[in-house]
Amino acid sequence: MSNRTDLPSNDEDTNNDMTENTKMNVNQKEVDITIEDINQSEDVSLETDTAIEEFFTANPNTPLADDFKAGYVAIVGRPNVGKSTLMNHLLGQKLSITSRKPQTTRHRIHGILSNHEMQAVFVDTPGIHRNEVRAINERMNKAAVSALVDVDLVLFVVDSDQWRDDDLLTLQKLGETDLTVVLVINKADTLKDKGSILPLIETFSDSFDFADIVPVSALKNQNLDRLQAVIASHLPIAEPMFDTEQITDRSERFLASEIIREKIMRSAGDEVPYDLTVQIDAFKDEAAHTDPKTGRPRKACTFIDATIYVERGGQKAIVIGDKGQRIKQVGMDARKDMEQLFDKKIMLTLWVKVKRGWSDDERALTSLGY
Repeated sequence: MSNRTDLPSNDEDTNNDMTENTKMNVNQKEVDITIEDINQSEDVSLETDTAIEEFFTANPNTPLADDFKAGYVAIVGRPNVGKSTLMNHLLGQKLSITSRKPQTTRHRIHGILSNHEMQAVFVDTPGIHRNEVRAINERMNKAAVSALVDVDLVLFVVDSDQWRDDDLLTLQKLGETDLTVVLVINKADTLKDKGSILPLIETFSDSFDFADIVPVSALKNQNLDRLQAVIASHLPIAEPMFDTEQITDRSERFLASEIIREKIMRSAGDEVPYDLTVQIDAFKDEAAHTDPKTGRPRKACTFIDATIYVERGGQKAIVIGDKGQRIKQVGMDARKDMEQLFDKKIMLTLWVKVKRGWSDDERALTSLGY
């Protein structure tokens, strides 16, 4: 089933699309459980019935604390300070894509962390930056700033070893609000002299009235327990806003497009700039069934068709790679992540097309969800 929205008309390179569609086999283990030689006496029968009933009764969920807390937590900062990595590691689940490149995150991503004491709905935002060269940069800044509306807490993420102009820009935006702000000094593990972080904390403290300051290493999961405790201390007492088993409010279609974009950016490195985006053309779930032609059983599967848009023909060649090897690897890596995240078999088909100027075209950006 297709839900495709066309971009502004441009027919360049639409006839030489590259397709990648590789099947992955999922090994399954079958376990047979047999109950043998059950004593037929009434006492043993009663005991057996009780044991079976207890076995099949679902364990009750851990009760929520009487002073349960819930709220929205915006994660802000300049590009490439580790905001997405921080959210992913706090959740213990990869939701927001990451790469070495700044401005990898383009949309607000909601990740939901729940335990018996709190529910924190994290809002991972694009990095706030000064150079709004194109329409997409302007929209990314607006998305980041708009995330500050109606949140209960802000995590302002900075690097452990440097203060830049874009950090000051973010701080200026925060100064225009009356929000509670926690300073998170990321990548603290990279400091050779651990004592050097103290002057940095003092500098930050003099520049803004932070509610708390927490040094962490998001990548290495260092001091994240402390950060969670600090977050909980600043959230209001409230009922959970989402099911406690839910980890995001984003659709599978959106997450699939982000996974594909991440794999391209990681694979192509500096060869491909940010002039690419991914649109999901079809997302169809197929239940397990018997093939009417062969009579063979078919496992449940989700079929995903996606188009990768770039702005120039040379970029298309880079994404496809020599003899299609890059796009093939991108498809394999993306499908692996999707199967892990969605917990189901995925069949992925990728197309690469050129649409000139999409990143500076307001109508194209709107159609692509920016």
